Amino acid sequence: MVTTKTSSTGNEHTMPVLFVGHGSPMNAIEKNQYSKGWSRVAATLPVPKAILCISAHWLTHGTSVTAMPNPRTIHDFYGFPPELYKVNYAAKGSPATAEMIQKLINKVSVQLDYAWGLDHGTWSVLQSMYPQANIPVLQLSIDPTIKTSDHFEIGNTLRILRKKGVLIIGSGNIVHNLMLIKPDATAYPWAIDFDQHIKKALEDTDTDTLINYQKIKSSNLAVPTNDHYLPLLYTIGATRGEKLRFFNESVSMGSMSMRSVIFGNTQDSL
Repeated sequence: MVTTKTSSTGNEHTMPVLFVGHGSPMNAIEKNQYSKGWSRVAATLPVPKAILCISAHWLTHGTSVTAMPNPRTIHDFYGFPPELYKVNYAAKGSPATAEMIQKLINKVSVQLDYAWGLDHGTWSVLQSMYPQANIPVLQLSIDPTIKTSDHFEIGNTLRILRKKGVLIIGSGNIVHNLMLIKPDATAYPWAIDFDQHIKKALEDTDTDTLINYQKIKSSNLAVPTNDHYLPLLYTIGATRGEKLRFFNESVSMGSMSMRSVIFGNTQDSL
């Protein structure tokens, strides 16, 4: 199901921005509602020249951007079926784009990284969106020691990339409590509460609530650690009051919101 907010200013030459709830790594190889949702969304987007992903799974002291020509596929999980570890998402990198990003971001110092690659917060989603892996992909790391407002401001400096054909993707989960996950559980009331608060804040372009999400009572359980929430702040920083659409609107395994959002102009065919 996709719901749409129609108040927008837009530029047809500006790439949309995407926040995805990536959930379990198994979504990379399962044909389920989430992977099908990512595939449908990709069909509505202009073809990007490059993709910049801010993944919940790359946390660093300081900020880095991948700058290697051939990023490796990182299997940063354990206890899953062997076929998941065989996935190789062989997208190219873009050293030139990495250098441009390094110069763009003035809020913090950005290091060029030649060791990381693409973690499952990135490739598990792109596996469905762009299965041919024919678009260059970069990752920007998250420094969890800086203020939430700083993540928003870094996202703001990235806005110019949209006019250069770069698709910005934040990959995490609005609600993410692994300690309380149960495979067949229905959504916990606190998970629904926090997810709905964030949905309304997004619809209202309520940046203060989105940045200061801790003021929402249910955040204690919904966001016990903010690694999976922070990618959202980069995406709202890169957008301003634009048309938005929600998809994959459900809570998985009781305590993981899969809510995903497209900001900006797309082919309205979902």
